Amino acid sequence: MNSQPGKFIVVEGPIGVGKTSLAKRLATSFRSDLLLEQAEENPFLEKFYRNPGHSAFPTQLFFLFQRARQMSELRQADMFQPVRVSDFLLDKDRLFARLNLDQDEFLLYEQVYQRMSIDAPRPDLVIYLQASVDVLLERIIQRGIEYEQAIKRDYLERLMDAYARFFHAYDRSPLLIVNAGEIDLVRSQSDYDQLFDVICSVEAGRHYFNPGSGFLV
Repeated sequence: MNSQPGKFIVVEGPIGVGKTSLAKRLATSFRSDLLLEQAEENPFLEKFYRNPGHSAFPTQLFFLFQRARQMSELRQADMFQPVRVSDFLLDKDRLFARLNLDQDEFLLYEQVYQRMSIDAPRPDLVIYLQASVDVLLERIIQRGIEYEQAIKRDYLERLMDAYARFFHAYDRSPLLIVNAGEIDLVRSQSDYDQLFDVICSVEAGRHYFNPGSGFLV
């Protein structure tokens, strides 16, 4: 690749929006290492989707410890690797904690988070994928993971609002906000190629991309 947006690229967005699919394709295009969230390793996640109030705290702590370990391994890895692509941003862990935990649980979570002193590398580019609730629900159904079928519309609405507020204030890295509701990053090569060209052109600042209408600064 003659052009790339940096050494560490992060793809983010709510469940079902396509962040892991895009991260995998980017890793292939850049011939890079791929860092995935590995949600399937969390033994509490299925219980959380079926009964959020009962299992939210252990679910969140497992993800925090998992992501901290992954960030530590990333720091210790070969930093001469040209590009690394991840499908999660460590900063968003607190987003989910605020959304899913009650006040006492969140205060305890914050104590754990602060004591861990996680040294996460700053992304060179964050790609935030957005889509409507209807699109997310349809994609969750299509991918057919059984316990995800219990996810409710109101939870997705609250999650989307939390993401929107988080990225409205986000300024730690260059940010590309993508309307992913009208594109198919799994089966459409042309959709992917169009987005890939935009990703490779991003420099500093905040940018928006709507397929069909172009790249807006």
